[in-house]
Amino acid sequence: MQPVARTFIALGSINAALAVILGAFGAHALKARISPEMLSVYHTASQYHFYHALGMLLIGALASQFRNPGALQLSGFLMLAGIVLFSGSLYILAVTGVTWLGAVTPLGGVAFIAAWVVLAYAAMRAAV
Repeated sequence: MQPVARTFIALGSINAALAVILGAFGAHALKARISPEMLSVYHTASQYHFYHALGMLLIGALASQFRNPGALQLSGFLMLAGIVLFSGSLYILAVTGVTWLGAVTPLGGVAFIAAWVVLAYAAMRAAV
């Protein structure tokens, strides 16, 4: 297995587990502690976290099939950056109410979009 494949299967798995843990924490521990609006923000963070953890698993699986997985690696790291910036800022915003983090969230969204565009580019340019 290529190192890129191993890296993103591991990162995707760890992030999927974290998304489930944080989602369960939000659904159970935070339900009575934060407003419904902030609970919705937290839920959005958890959803996008999980979606992009699955994206990293996909990248890991594809990397095993590509001769040159450089673009896949970039896509995977963009997904990881998106998780940290988008989901991370929303998790913290929902729990703490620190509103300036709302300025960071769109950067994570841009990272997510770029990750999917780079993944499409990698697929179109793949030498399998």
